[in-house]
Amino acid sequence: MSDQLKDDEARRRELGNNAGPVEEEIEESFDRTVDEGAQRLHRTFPDVLITGFFGGIEIGIGVIAYLAVLHQTDNHLLAGLAFGAGLIALLLAKSELFTEGFLVPIAAVTAKQASLAQLGRLWGGTLVANLAGGWIFMLIAMTAFPQWAETVAGAAEHYVGAEFSWQTVCLALLGGSTITLMTRMQHGTEAMSGKLAAAVVGGFVLSGLQLFHSILDSLLIFGAIQSGAPISYSDWLGWFGYTVVFNILGGILLVTALRLVRDRKLVEREREKAN
Repeated sequence: MSDQLKDDEARRRELGNNAGPVEEEIEESFDRTVDEGAQRLHRTFPDVLITGFFGGIEIGIGVIAYLAVLHQTDNHLLAGLAFGAGLIALLLAKSELFTEGFLVPIAAVTAKQASLAQLGRLWGGTLVANLAGGWIFMLIAMTAFPQWAETVAGAAEHYVGAEFSWQTVCLALLGGSTITLMTRMQHGTEAMSGKLAAAVVGGFVLSGLQLFHSILDSLLIFGAIQSGAPISYSDWLGWFGYTVVFNILGGILLVTALRLVRDRKLVEREREKAN
């Protein structure tokens, strides 16, 4: 380390409230992230499935709020604001969405607080359970609100009708990075008002801009199929297959990896503790 870097580091420690290698706020956020990630990854598999199933149902609250506003206004931006209700429900009910697993659990694995096998179990179980819970919720919702059939069919067609292209790849990358950044913002503060604001903003960007999100948009597609739209489950699977891959890449490459590089000294500290 050069003399200038040593001087900068010494000055930062002198000005800060902690003796750690990074600013206090970053260190506290990192510790919260790793601790929560370790807790998630050490759940039993039945707990993973139950939590994920609830997550599919609770994100459905946001979907029906989105459809209600879209049906009345035909305005995706206004409907996107309403969708934030689903992310607020996830936050306050402590359930889990598959795409929330691109930062918190990976940070725990990187810090050697859990294994890759546990990460795979969390991802796989949460994904399947989210889809199952969401499918059941949409069956109930579309039976309750048959007048939304045309609205949900139009919303679903935006996704399944899109050809695989650089545009759809980028929409899926942005979908993954947006939900992961929302998670990062929520772990960056202990204030509930800040967490709620992040949920509203994340929901607006995801739904209002119609980004490709493997779980959220699957619920719209399920609702369209259940309402009799000319869309099949094979159409959904063709769209879902590449969307989920690029959601993962967007969340990891555009958010998680960059944060872990910045927090590398904290990661090294946790790995030393684990060893």
